[in-house]
Amino acid sequence: MQHWQPTLIVQERCATGEGPLWNPFDQHVYWTDIPRGRMYRYNQQDGKHELVFEGAIVGGFTIQEDGSLLLFMERGRVQCWKDGTFTTIVESIPGEQDTRFNDVIADPYGRVFCGTMPGKTHPARLYRLDLDGSVTLMLGAMGQANGMGFTPDATALYVTDTKAGTITRYRYHQQSGSISEPVVFARLAGEYPVMDGLTVDAEGQVWSARFGGGCLIGYAPDGREIGQIELPTSRVTSAGFGGADGRDLFISTAGGDETTPAEDPAAGCLFHIRMDIPGRPEFRSRVGL
Repeated sequence: MQHWQPTLIVQERCATGEGPLWNPFDQHVYWTDIPRGRMYRYNQQDGKHELVFEGAIVGGFTIQEDGSLLLFMERGRVQCWKDGTFTTIVESIPGEQDTRFNDVIADPYGRVFCGTMPGKTHPARLYRLDLDGSVTLMLGAMGQANGMGFTPDATALYVTDTKAGTITRYRYHQQSGSISEPVVFARLAGEYPVMDGLTVDAEGQVWSARFGGGCLIGYAPDGREIGQIELPTSRVTSAGFGGADGRDLFISTAGGDETTPAEDPAAGCLFHIRMDIPGRPEFRSRVGL
């Protein structure tokens, strides 16, 4: 088992920092602070970060082919945001009025798989947003939809269910956008810590965040644990590759609203580590384009 230790790069104590995503258009990494309705970006060249959006809750987002951001919000709302202007793609999804999106990922065709939190009377769900703005239910009985990632050849999709404590690998059909043949890829035995976001590198290794565990766990394509990236804070939420050569791994964390600086000064901050194996660039969405 290999062990790596990342470096703190942004001292921004997010309540729930999530979804670090590299934007190839401006060479920044973007991430959200979900409950505070904020989005930040970080410039590796000068080491500075800035608040770029503040408003409605954004549970996840993708980079569009035209450089805009596709924001996945509360009540099933999806909006495109570019230069401060919003365009509504989906006003709401029936049955999601009391929930929000929690994690999303674009596929090779520009569609977006988007998962939700559970509601008071219904489970979490996984949807697919198609290029024309239509929404298709993919999985209807999840505990809590979370981190997703495609294999390097895009023939399979990993989907995390936080409450079930599983990462499931589905066969992915590119032309139709359907998924089938679920196989449990990884499972947690206990209730805490829990699986959160994930990312996949260019060799098909899966890096899964452990909320409450203070680390990312690495898995080989066959499901064997191969290593651990340890962080100096407990609530690790997600990770994403980026940088000029794809070897920069950015890691988001949570807890900045609940932990005093004296107890955990790194809670909610953004971290970085150089990896030997690069990540594959994330697909860009093309919804409404």
